[in-house]
Amino acid sequence: MVASFLLTLRHRLAHLLRSSGRNIDKALDMWAASVMEFGGNVPWKNSADLYRTIDAIQHGDAPWKVYQVHYQGPLPPGTPPKWMTESYELCMRDARQVLHHQLSTREFSGNINYAPYKHQDADGQRVWSNLMSADWAWKQADAIAKDRATHGAMFVPIIAGSDKTTVSVATGNQEYHPVYMSPGNLSNIARQAHTNAFLPIAFLPIPKTSKKNRKAATYQTFCRQMYHASLSIIFEPLKPGMSAPEVIKCPDGHFRRAIYGLGPYIADYPEQVWLAAIVQGWCPKYVIYALLFDIDTENTQRKTEFLIGAWDPGTLWTTFGVRADVVPFTHSFPRADIHELLSPDLLHQVIKGTFKDHLVTWVNEYLLEEHREARGLDIIADIDRRISAVPPFPGLRRFPDGRDFKQWTGDDSKALMKVYLGAIAGHVPDGMVKSLAAFLDFCYIARRNAITSEGLKQLEHALDRFHVYRDVFVGTAGVRGDQISLPRQHSLKHYVRSIRLFGSPNGLCSSITESKHIKAVKEPWRRSNRFQALAQMLQTNCRMDKLAAAHQVLTTLGMMDGTTSSHQAMLLRGEQPQPRPRVGAMAAEDNMDDDDHGPAPGPKSLSSVELAHTPARGYPRTLRSLAIHIDQPEFPAALRRFLYDQVNPDSDISPADVDINDCPDFTGHIVVFQSAVACFYAPSDLCGAGGMYHERIRSHQNWKGKYPRYDTMFIKTGPDSDPMYGMTIGRALLFFSFTFREKYFPCVLVNWYVPGNAPDENTGMWVVQPEFTGNGRRPLSVVHLDCVARAAHLLPVYGTSFIPEDFQFYDSLDAFRAYFVNNVIDHHTHEFLS
Repeated sequence: MVASFLLTLRHRLAHLLRSSGRNIDKALDMWAASVMEFGGNVPWKNSADLYRTIDAIQHGDAPWKVYQVHYQGPLPPGTPPKWMTESYELCMRDARQVLHHQLSTREFSGNINYAPYKHQDADGQRVWSNLMSADWAWKQADAIAKDRATHGAMFVPIIAGSDKTTVSVATGNQEYHPVYMSPGNLSNIARQAHTNAFLPIAFLPIPKTSKKNRKAATYQTFCRQMYHASLSIIFEPLKPGMSAPEVIKCPDGHFRRAIYGLGPYIADYPEQVWLAAIVQGWCPKYVIYALLFDIDTENTQRKTEFLIGAWDPGTLWTTFGVRADVVPFTHSFPRADIHELLSPDLLHQVIKGTFKDHLVTWVNEYLLEEHREARGLDIIADIDRRISAVPPFPGLRRFPDGRDFKQWTGDDSKALMKVYLGAIAGHVPDGMVKSLAAFLDFCYIARRNAITSEGLKQLEHALDRFHVYRDVFVGTAGVRGDQISLPRQHSLKHYVRSIRLFGSPNGLCSSITESKHIKAVKEPWRRSNRFQALAQMLQTNCRMDKLAAAHQVLTTLGMMDGTTSSHQAMLLRGEQPQPRPRVGAMAAEDNMDDDDHGPAPGPKSLSSVELAHTPARGYPRTLRSLAIHIDQPEFPAALRRFLYDQVNPDSDISPADVDINDCPDFTGHIVVFQSAVACFYAPSDLCGAGGMYHERIRSHQNWKGKYPRYDTMFIKTGPDSDPMYGMTIGRALLFFSFTFREKYFPCVLVNWYVPGNAPDENTGMWVVQPEFTGNGRRPLSVVHLDCVARAAHLLPVYGTSFIPEDFQFYDSLDAFRAYFVNNVIDHHTHEFLS
């Protein structure tokens, strides 16, 4: 009992004390002081003692090694440049050992595919989702099956990614270049989660030299050759397993024969240029036979080798965009072609590139050119006010000052995408609005976790519309010349083929590597003393991996369930921890009752909306007193009409047409809640292991002590053939429950926003208008929670008018005559309304 308690206690404390050594020493000293008078002892004397405990953990051990890399070419006469005589550090760990740790992680059971597969939905459409559901993995498995030596072996594709990152500009532009790795058999959801699905396996050397030597051909060639040589060394431990099967332990506890293979490579465009050994500005996927990105043909390793053998280096550079001085690292690995393996990059090609860097910039430059500077700046300022005036929504980042902030992140761009279209409508030509709408359709379809054959057609159609409507920018300040030719926009042409090859781009996005930078690079760097920081960072990474592996083992044994005190109480009762069943257990364990939105635990299930766990305080319990309290005098009548409908479900008479005296009276107690939680299947959003997602719909008189908040919802009111697929928007004025004739009713009091007959022609969004009665009042209805689908987000239809500078966002849902139903607030809504 004592040993079990101490083991659990020490592991929890080790996780809590992942701070600097100085802070750990302070915490341990305070802990020792608190138990001293009782004669107690703490497990560790100081931070060094704690680190020795962590270092002794056997699980997850993959030590880092450092290799020295030197320039070995001819030296010029006289004093050679400094970069030719310096040594550079390649820090790496055994990729095979890391892969085995990842594949044996029990947490991934249920989130791994042991063989390629082809998925068809209920309508017979092909579905591309995880890497193993796509054509490339199928083709690789076919090649493995044809070889007698590898026939029957499980195919394990290796997804790799690399991306240079800066940790501090102020202290000398400190840069690091990590390389990450993930087994391609894991589902996209597993790879995106904060687990060991994607781990750092190397830090590439970063040579530096003076500005004078930076553009020298020999220096640039050396940098690229060292880059590819380093990648070859990093993946060399896996090479024998690419031809001869190895026995590996899998998440389900079984052992299987496996064949490895280099899989999709995640990289932004500058990294792709280095990987494909091409000239900056050219396409890494296709050979271009013109200076513009229009006439192209699929590139392959064989075509590149043919071109290098047929043309001189100058012609290769200027006509084909190919470098003859670099051999990609994939050339030395079986069944690997870097031109094919480069995956689409949603973050830099679509979100940051085409949207933020191109379209948003072009809109502003058009406004300044079209309206002159003073008027153009006024319109841009109003667009910023419109962005800041949108109503709240679970997980939606607010922009108090519009786009007026200096350092953009990928999350900032994603948040702006959700509200930007409604903000510019009315201030720019319809063609620009249509261009943005088409691009957003492309973006949200491409970001789905599962894309059907019909989805691919929609993707192509959205791209075609975008290419037609974006011509409105040609000739403006943003786009000089007679056509648009940009690498990141050109890359959109390859998405359909890439999806067929590798599945949904959502699971191969550079946002995964960028998020890993935080834990693998930036936090370890902050914990270092900044002097020769990389060695300290590697040690921190190693310790974090050990803690994560130990946490997984203890969780499997049931020793991490509950709190430390509850675990001790269980042991004092003579009970023992109960091992968890062997299932995929990657769902969020946070209390959903406290969260606005996020992953929901459990397997895929039907959608549901439930009231919050805790009732609100301070509300009257009787119907009429409650109606007075919330200033809704028509509430009693609305509830009685609701009860009539529940008591007479087969009646042909609408409850609104029934005499109020014929409706049941209610004299019972009412319990009020300030929110409800919608839980639904949304695998394209940040979901749990089963693809489930939750969001909180709020109805609060004084949210955060500042303003009233009454969220809007999709409510099913008719058949799918009705406008907006039978949905109407309701605003949650009160969540409540009651019991009537021994039956429990969870309900919401709403007023309505009624849709038109078709989506808006320019934005593609449905438009709704607040419903009013003849006397100018908003009618009330009581709706059963079973009719509520999920939260909805409305964007005001601003028109051409400017909004006041002192306008407050919490007044938006009461201040306008019409609203767009925001179909890009999240991926589920976009799919929901498509």
